[in-house]
Amino acid sequence: MMTPVEPTFVHPTAILDADVQLGPGTKIWHFSHVLSGARLGAQCHIGQNVVIGRNVMIGDRCRIQNNVTVYEEVTLEEEVFCGPSMVFTNVINPRAHISRKHELRPTLVKRGCSIGANATIVCGSVLGRYSLIGAGSVVTKDIPDHALMIGNPARRTGWVCQCGNKLRLIPSVKPSGDATNSNPDLYTCPVCVMTYHSVAGCGLEAITQAR
Repeated sequence: MMTPVEPTFVHPTAILDADVQLGPGTKIWHFSHVLSGARLGAQCHIGQNVVIGRNVMIGDRCRIQNNVTVYEEVTLEEEVFCGPSMVFTNVINPRAHISRKHELRPTLVKRGCSIGANATIVCGSVLGRYSLIGAGSVVTKDIPDHALMIGNPARRTGWVCQCGNKLRLIPSVKPSGDATNSNPDLYTCPVCVMTYHSVAGCGLEAITQAR
């Protein structure tokens, strides 16, 4: 038996320009505007007063809360969360009297990343898989996978699990007489018990699955 395709929903006050694609089950709410060439995956939730720029790519199951603009050259992979009134930029040094449309810098938000309310993402950044950006933080550089970033400018204050809870470091035991420890750090989630190890230059990588 075939699974029925979930219909899309577009509120009557929303505007969809020509050549927009919406995946099954995606919902567009009040007063939002999706510009031409944008591609939205399946089961996305686009809140009130959201603008999706030209040719923007948004993966499956993303949630974009109220009052967010996803500018051209911003890409969201699957299961990204954008909190209310968070901000993307796409020009590094804007001037009202100078057109810099040819100087747009791309921003990539990788799978599972969550961006808190009122956070700002300066263009040219890559936000790692399942990273978490605290409310009101300002991201000015690339973020590793599973990093917990807080402040202005945002700094890493810990690591987070796929489920969103802060990870705990598993104490390591060095062999007797060994002054160094070349083994990667291990972390565990106190809620779902997933385990991760550190990967140089990339952040964390899961080595067990949730129970």
